[in-house]
Amino acid sequence: HRTHPEPHHTVISLQAAENRWELLALWLGCAWRGAIFVPINTASRGAQLEHVIANAGPRVIAVEPPLDARLAELRAAPPELERIWTTEPVSPGDTAAILYTPGTTGPPKGVLCPHAQSTWWGENVGDWLGLAPDDTAYTCLPLFHTNALNGFVQSLMHGSHYVVGPRFSASRFWSRLAETGATVTYLLGAMVSILVSREPEALDREHSVRIALAPDSPPDMWEAFERRFGVKVIEGHGMTETNAVIGILDGQQRPGLMGRVQPGFEARVVDADADDVEVAAGTPDEIVMRADEPYAFATGYWRAPEATASSTRNLWFHSGDRVVRDDDGYFRFLDRIKDAIRRRGENISAWEIELAHPSIEAAAAIPVPSTLGQDDVLACVVIAPDQELDPVELIRFCETRPAYFAVPRYIDYLGALPLTQNGKVRKHELRERGVTATTWDREAAGIEVKR
Repeated sequence: HRTHPEPHHTVISLQAAENRWELLALWLGCAWRGAIFVPINTASRGAQLEHVIANAGPRVIAVEPPLDARLAELRAAPPELERIWTTEPVSPGDTAAILYTPGTTGPPKGVLCPHAQSTWWGENVGDWLGLAPDDTAYTCLPLFHTNALNGFVQSLMHGSHYVVGPRFSASRFWSRLAETGATVTYLLGAMVSILVSREPEALDREHSVRIALAPDSPPDMWEAFERRFGVKVIEGHGMTETNAVIGILDGQQRPGLMGRVQPGFEARVVDADADDVEVAAGTPDEIVMRADEPYAFATGYWRAPEATASSTRNLWFHSGDRVVRDDDGYFRFLDRIKDAIRRRGENISAWEIELAHPSIEAAAAIPVPSTLGQDDVLACVVIAPDQELDPVELIRFCETRPAYFAVPRYIDYLGALPLTQNGKVRKHELRERGVTATTWDREAAGIEVKR
């Protein structure tokens, strides 16, 4: 062992299996020794893998066969690479992990997550879930993202059992929960929709799960999910860079809403173009957040000082999320700022267009250039199995929901939407695809929108 003047030494872990307990042991070992843990998506290879490794600048790489072949494919090793571990003690503000964000709009950024941040995640979300020593929490979400890693901390801090399962399978989800005796589980909104859309079966109730943390769940799915599976759904808002800032408060929540600000945090909706002046309730704009306790948020982005300074300007973390706050203090997510659509002088939320038609399995709305300037709306739609949906029928359905100017001009039927590993739509890929020969155009079809 050697000591170096730098306060941290990076460790990269490449998993040989998709989820296994040894990865958690490695994470804890790195945290104990003061090393930085960087789990990498096991599907990474080539240029993507080279970017992550070069950006992280690892001193040590831990790799298991057969993934060592991926390293052999790299053109050059990072100059920092050597087998060194630090023996220095750690503090709450020391970096425990660098978690690379999915990169839906650009290259991934490494989020510097301190030890204290995970502690507050575990404390706060564990309280939301009512975790206790007789609980077993089950996750099938990937251990290279904050959700599953912090689920582990929740169980550690509340004395619960924690089970890490394989990749999500709708057909085996409930049987796996029953086999493990799970009482708590973690889902994403898309998973809720998939499970509800399946044909009912006996396993729907043959489990012990009482509650599921399921952010971004479609509001019209909550009641159906709870009634069918007997599982209560709770919502919340948190980011890799922040914490459990908004969620269930005083046991109260509302379907379709993120929730209210939690004790120990602050949140505002501000006009980022007007020096972060707070806007009135009911006005959509960017949500900014901060914590009362030190190091409850990430400390910045690895090797990206400009991005760190920009995201934390004016002593607030700027989320890039466009939300609206009502008079009761509840926040509703609209979309990412970069996903906003401006058509004929009107701001349109992609969230308003991505509606739950019975025949639709998934949908994403994106802006495409308009011949009149600004944007037109393109809806990318995945039809549910054994369903059909005529474009004109979909337009008539949209007329009953958002404002007339938000009704899509274009519709594209796709086999699947491009997703990140944690289920978010890669909208930049859809924007790059744009209008194609297969895209249906309601104006070309002579279909007028009713006002």
